[in-house]
Formats: sequence, structure tokens, C-alpha cells
Amino acid sequence: MHFRRPSTTSRAIRTVLLCGTVFMLPAAGSARAEDLRIGLAADVTSMDPQWNNAGPNNAIALHIFESLVFMDKNARYIPGLALSWKPLNPTTWEIKLRPNVKWHDGSPFTSADVKASLERPEKLVNSPGSFTSYTKPIARIDTPDALTVRLTMNAPNYANLANDLNSVPIMPKKVAATLTQADFDSGKAMIGTGPFRFVRFARGQEIVMARNPDYWGARPEWDRAIFRIITDNGARSAALLAGDVDVIESVPAADVAKLKQNPKFRIEQTVSWRTIFWQMDQSRDNPPYVTDKAGKPLGKNPFKDARVRAAISRAINRDAIVSRIMEGLAVPASSLVSPQIFGHPGTRPEAYDPEGAKKLLAAAGYPNGFGLTLHATNNRYLNDAAVAQATASMLTRVGIQTKVETLPVAAYFTRARQGDFSFEMLGWGSAAADVALRSITGTPNPQTGYGTWNWGKYSNPQLDKLIETSLTTVSSDKAREDNAKAAAKFALDDHAIIPSHSQLAMWAMKKGLKYEARTDEWSLAQFFHKE
Repeated sequence: MHFRRPSTTSRAIRTVLLCGTVFMLPAAGSARAEDLRIGLAADVTSMDPQWNNAGPNNAIALHIFESLVFMDKNARYIPGLALSWKPLNPTTWEIKLRPNVKWHDGSPFTSADVKASLERPEKLVNSPGSFTSYTKPIARIDTPDALTVRLTMNAPNYANLANDLNSVPIMPKKVAATLTQADFDSGKAMIGTGPFRFVRFARGQEIVMARNPDYWGARPEWDRAIFRIITDNGARSAALLAGDVDVIESVPAADVAKLKQNPKFRIEQTVSWRTIFWQMDQSRDNPPYVTDKAGKPLGKNPFKDARVRAAISRAINRDAIVSRIMEGLAVPASSLVSPQIFGHPGTRPEAYDPEGAKKLLAAAGYPNGFGLTLHATNNRYLNDAAVAQATASMLTRVGIQTKVETLPVAAYFTRARQGDFSFEMLGWGSAAADVALRSITGTPNPQTGYGTWNWGKYSNPQLDKLIETSLTTVSSDKAREDNAKAAAKFALDDHAIIPSHSQLAMWAMKKGLKYEARTDEWSLAQFFHKE
């Protein structure tokens, strides 16, 4: 890692020990280090890039650990550590790796590292967000030479390999044997190929990285990237205005107008791929937090009835959420994926119809409604707690007497995955509808990797078949997208989940910086530039 510090001493070579490896520092007396300070809106729970498949963790990991396939700002796939990937026959893909890539400790990047990295997610026990949905389709991994990987897939004509290869961070074979988060969080296992090297992780506070001088690609302009965890909206804007950070992500809605009018700052934005939606327990007969109006257990699960799910969808005034709660910084959702994403079915958001919702509840046997506690994060998505409160009020108006409980993201994800809730918020971004449906609505199956984020355990064999058909359509992109649209439309009609809105991805930064807004919402330091 490289630091530049002013000094009056003579030039001398200094060394620093990091992750068991000695890196040379520049001579004393050189120019002041240039830092890029980014205010993050969500907590980063681990430095292990394969521990929790959550956006904040994934974005941070990309600075250090790269994937075989990269994604550009428009969610299109481009070569990464792999130069090419092509089918040799219906079940075998050949991947050619980029030559002359080195790990941060100086050792060469090889096919053995790829094999170990793709095998690791299966070994991680109790992962709060498993990466196995991306590796389960692989039946066998062969490495005929140092720069070639051959993947034999479990099913023929597997069409989603680029997405899977984009989603799994690659690490050295010796690091892939590490199964504890502690070695990553301390820095011991933080050896990647990326444009930055790990310096420090202070949980809930900041992550510090230093430029990788031996990076195989275009080197970042910054000596250091400092990511500060500022989940409070007001504090994040205040830090930018005070000059404590150079850029913030997830600009608070209340501050957008004044920042746009301030000549010292600029805003970049685009429609995010992230859709905020509600999952419902559709598995247990007597789910928690579902009661009668007196607060006693209801004794049955109303969410198993498609009419109740439809009633909930009609009870939500998405236009009001977008205009009043999100202050225009979102679009009403009509599917699990945003309108610009591959496989969006082209549907319109379900109309607000509270009277229709009441009739559906009555037809389902709940003329007086029932009681419910919905759960949501309070520091993960833009205005998430306020959206939860507004949604609860809308459900209460149609007879579902609704309370709200919000939690910090780390505790929330752990409890949601354990099945502690019955009606919960989740946000999801994906480059394709069939990929998102596989994780969110596919019948949970450890053998196939379906349903890894299906907290409500929704299950419909017809939808599973539609997803599988889409993911094995290789005849043309149009044919696959048509199948993805059919699957997305089926999930929408069955109200497998209840979509709410797709937020805008937005950054505010001091003048003199520029950044091309990314639909994936990720703040990647290597793509910030000085004007």
C-alpha cells in the first residue's frame, strides 16, 4: 500500500507489514496523499466477500476482490478476470482467464484460485446471505491449465453463467480455505487482485484502502479510499456540507433540492435496479406476529390465500409513497425488477383500490381484517422506516390492523432469515428478472440454490418451471427475455411478493469530482475522477 506524507527527513525507503506481506512505501518528502472520502448509507457487516450476499458488502468487496465477469454502469456484462466464456457443448463452458494478473501479495492469479473460490460458498455454514445460488448450477470444475477453467453444468443450455460469474468474488486458493470472518475483518485474509489493498476495517465506522500500484487495469487516481459508515441521513448530508467527506451515496430526499442549488456540489442520479418489496410468510400454519384484532394468535395463515395477498397489494398507494415519502426519488414498482431491467414484464403498478382490497379480504374470510406486525430496516434503504410506517397505515385503513417494528440492518437480516417475522421488507437489485426470481421466489432448495432469499418460503412449481425454462434458454436473448417476462408476470399475478417502489440511485459530491451514476447503486472509488 502507498502513503505519501510530507517530511523534512532525507529520502528513505520505508516498509509496512500488512496481511503478512511487506509492501514498499514511497519516499518521505513526496506529495501529500490524495484521499477520496465516501460517506456510505448502509452498514458493511463483514470483509469476507462471500459471507453475506448483500449490496453494501458486495460493493466494498469489489475494490479488493474481483469477479471473473464485470458489470458496467448500465448492468451489462463485460470481461473481468476472465477474458472470455463460451460453451463447448450443451453442458460445458470454457473460461479463459486474464494473464499477468497478480494477487496483492505478488503471487500469480491462476485457475486453481478460481476453482477454490467457486467451491467455497458451499462450505460456509450459517451464512446470512449465501452465494450458493450462483455455484449450485456447477456440477464439476476442471482446470486443464493455469489460465483455463472448464465448468460442467448440472443442466444443459444454462443461460445465466455470466451473471453467476459476475456475482462470485475470487480469492487466492490459500485464502479460500479460510472459513472464519475474523481473518478477513482483521486483514489477514484480505488478499485480492483489485485496484485497492486493504488497510483497516472498523465495524460500523470506516473502511480504509490504499491504491494497488501493481493493478492489472487502469489504476485509481486516489492514494487512499476511505469509506465512512454514516447510516443517519442528516449526519451524512452534514458530513458532506462540512467537508468531512467528499461524496455521499443515497442522498436524503430532504436535502436534494438544496444541494442542487448549492454551487459547491453536484448530484448524479439514475433509476436504480433495486426494487423495495414485501415478503409474506406463506409456509407456516400459524406464523408469528399475525393475530386477531384482540392481539391473540390468529391460528391460521392468511398469506396462504392469494386473495389476501392481492388485497394487500391493492391497499398500497404506491404513488403516495413515491411522492410523499420518497419525495419523488423513486418510481412505483410493478414487478420484482425495475422497468429498465432485462425481463421486466412491462406491467403497470397495481392501482390503489382500498375498497377492492376490503372486498377481497371479506371474500377470503376476513371481513373484519386481522392484526399484523410488519418488520423493516431503519438504516438500509432510502427512507425505509418511513415507508414502513406509511405502508402500515395503508393496511390499517383496509382492516389489517398493523404495527411496525424496525431494526438495524445487521440484526434485521439475521432475524428475517431465521423466520422470526411474517411480513417483512426487502430490497433487491438484479441484472435480470429470472435471476431475481430464482433467489426471491424460487422454492427454497439447497440442492439447486433456488430461494436463497425467499424468507417467506413461497413455493409454486409452475413458477419454478418458468424460471428454469428462462435460465436454460440459449437460442437468443429475445427468446430468453420473453421467458423471463412470462415468469415475472406469473409471480406478479400470484402476488408471490408485493412490490412497492424502485428507488433512484443518487450521489452528491463536491465540485471537482465526477462519477457516472450506476444502476447498481454501488459507490466504486476507482470510477470517481477529478475534473
